Amino acid sequence: MSKAVLVLENGNIHTGRSFGAEGVTLGEAVFCTAMTGYQEMLTDPSYHKQIVISTAPQIGNTGWNTEDGESLLGKRSQVRWSADFIDHKDPGKIWVAGYAVRNPTVRVSNWRATSSLEDELIAQGVVGIGGIDTRAVVRQLREVGAMRAGIFSGAAVTTAEDMLAQVRAQSPMAGADLAAEVSTEDSYVVEAAGEPKFRVAALDLGIKANTPRMLAARGVEVHILPSDATIDDVLAIEPDGFFLSNGPGDPATADGAVALTRAVLKAGLPTFGICFGNQILGRALGLKTYKLKFGHRGINIPVLDVATGAVAITSQNHGFALEGEAGDEFDTDFGRGRVSHVCANDGVVEGIELIDGSAFSVQYHPEAASGPHDAANLFDKFVAAMEGTKS
Repeated sequence: MSKAVLVLENGNIHTGRSFGAEGVTLGEAVFCTAMTGYQEMLTDPSYHKQIVISTAPQIGNTGWNTEDGESLLGKRSQVRWSADFIDHKDPGKIWVAGYAVRNPTVRVSNWRATSSLEDELIAQGVVGIGGIDTRAVVRQLREVGAMRAGIFSGAAVTTAEDMLAQVRAQSPMAGADLAAEVSTEDSYVVEAAGEPKFRVAALDLGIKANTPRMLAARGVEVHILPSDATIDDVLAIEPDGFFLSNGPGDPATADGAVALTRAVLKAGLPTFGICFGNQILGRALGLKTYKLKFGHRGINIPVLDVATGAVAITSQNHGFALEGEAGDEFDTDFGRGRVSHVCANDGVVEGIELIDGSAFSVQYHPEAASGPHDAANLFDKFVAAMEGTKS
């Protein structure tokens, strides 16, 4: 194995061995506390332009398979897909810029595996590093905050000064407009499972595969639109509801999605957003966003429902958030709004809603691939909102 180094923009260097493809990759260094589900994480478009450090020490036990990828929906030429749309020859595109782990597993042990994690990293040209003290890296990120970083391996390992200069020359995540880079190029449809009851226009800002699957299971026909879709594109579908997906980048740059959301709200369509979509809806309602110090990334993050006091354990992946506090109410151009959910760990806004129930969003992932299913009922809430409008 070749030598590899992880270089952080504050000058700290961690030396290990190459894991995956050899070369150089640049991105924002972030950490994920998930204990499992690395395939779903690596193929999540929300991780575009980020180097992920896993806090779990041993990674790769279950290998890689052709079923669990979350980016299977990207850039396809077929117009319609059934609810069971998994292409068993497609492992899913890896969106992370790079991957850093403590102890890569040498031997795969899972009956569903079709290859190893490292084999897939190599096949897709993803540069990684293994054998580093990920605890030390995570402590630095918690103390200093998410930083620009680079992984260099093989012939790409040069002088510390040269590598650090490359790291510092890249653009920061703040101000990055990335949704268009991960969105579908053409619209397509995921059919409802069974008789279709509703039709939803879903704005693809980096949508994960399990989201339309969860909607389809509830009798929803999902029309997935590219990130530059217009209100005319949405209304041409004659939808019963509008969905805002997860995605990467700084929500402050997503003016087009915000303008579209305002037009949708004006048209009276029930609206549901998750993750990046939560920030877009928040901006459409007049709230501001900001960058978190090191973000929330994992499948074990507690969220408090302000109205009921109930706590859900959630899957999350975000480095930006909406301004606000638990219990806040505010005026919008579309009625009275409020902060509906906050993180039980640090009080960060995790959900907002219009009090009349016509629009709501959460900062976490109710489709939870991977992760717990505590929040899956939010899809039922969206269906109920469409039922109310339709009746």
